[in-house]
Amino acid sequence: MSRGTVDSRRTQLKRPAKRPAKPRRGSLRAAAPAGTAGRATFVDSLRAEWIRLRTMRATLYVVVATLVAGAGLATLNGSSAGDEYAAMSAADRLTFDPLATSLKGVILAQLTLALLGGLAITSEYGSRTIVSTLTAVPRRGRVLVAKAVVLTAIALPTGMLTTLGGFLAGQSALESSGAPHVALGDPGAWRAVLGGGLFLTLAAVLGLAAGIMIRSTTATVTTLFATTLIVPALAPSFPGTLANWTTKFWPPSAGGQIVTGYRDPDLLNPWPGFTVMAGCVVVLLTAAFLTFRRRDA
Repeated sequence: MSRGTVDSRRTQLKRPAKRPAKPRRGSLRAAAPAGTAGRATFVDSLRAEWIRLRTMRATLYVVVATLVAGAGLATLNGSSAGDEYAAMSAADRLTFDPLATSLKGVILAQLTLALLGGLAITSEYGSRTIVSTLTAVPRRGRVLVAKAVVLTAIALPTGMLTTLGGFLAGQSALESSGAPHVALGDPGAWRAVLGGGLFLTLAAVLGLAAGIMIRSTTATVTTLFATTLIVPALAPSFPGTLANWTTKFWPPSAGGQIVTGYRDPDLLNPWPGFTVMAGCVVVLLTAAFLTFRRRDA
């Protein structure tokens, strides 16, 4: 090896290593502490749930169907009420309820919004996107609360517009048919409209709780259909005490009293009935939360 080569290697060994270039001030953000980078916040969860539920095709269909059902059934009931009222006996006329007649659409609207609540979670299980959701947001309680908040943000105005539209359309039809009718300023009218909107919102959250526990879209739809429509319709045919209890305390039936004006002594009053429905939703949502935490995706 030549002397020049040896001197060159000695020079390289003595030369200090280059320091990494410092980033320019303001050009790069400070690195996030380990374990905090990319962690989704509650606002992120709300935003993700809003985008997902808003862009789901079923959401638009359900909202439109709910509004149409509220106004359409109110108009049909109000139009036919004139002939029915004219044929009623004096005793039956005393129990005629213009409020309940114009808000019959709530019976169907509770099912449509409950289905929307169920689809808010079962659609994720069906497509397996729930795995991605829980990977991005490991805190399942945060996911559930975000879903409930976004669902309420859609169901509440939809429910209010459904009851208001049904009331206005139904009372107009009642007036045209010659049957007794009421105005918004009459006692009980605003209670029925606003309370009916809250009742429909509870129905949507009830559907969410059912969807979390059942997870299957088909089974959830069947369960909600049976609990909101079939059981109340068949309740009078149940034997003895079971018929009385179901008619009075079954949550959808009890909660539906909020849209009535006539006080049936055998049924709960509007706000106590609404309280029964709200309590049922709280219990089921708590059970859904516990199930959601313990069960694998």
